[in-house]
Amino acid sequence: MKEIYVEFIILGNSTKGTAIDPATGVEASVIGPANAPQSAMAQAARRELVYVLRKK
Repeated sequence: MKEIYVEFIILGNSTKGTAIDPATGVEASVIGPANAPQSAMAQAARRELVYVLRKK
């Protein structure tokens, strides 16, 4: 797949991971525990983004 931006925001005991497709501006987010590895959160956010892009 092409380039994807991933952003993390910690919200109390949770982390929100957002994957962004720079070509279309489409975003997809996942929420997990704050102590989850960023690599796992990034992978889940990327999968969600691929799902959203295929759905359109």
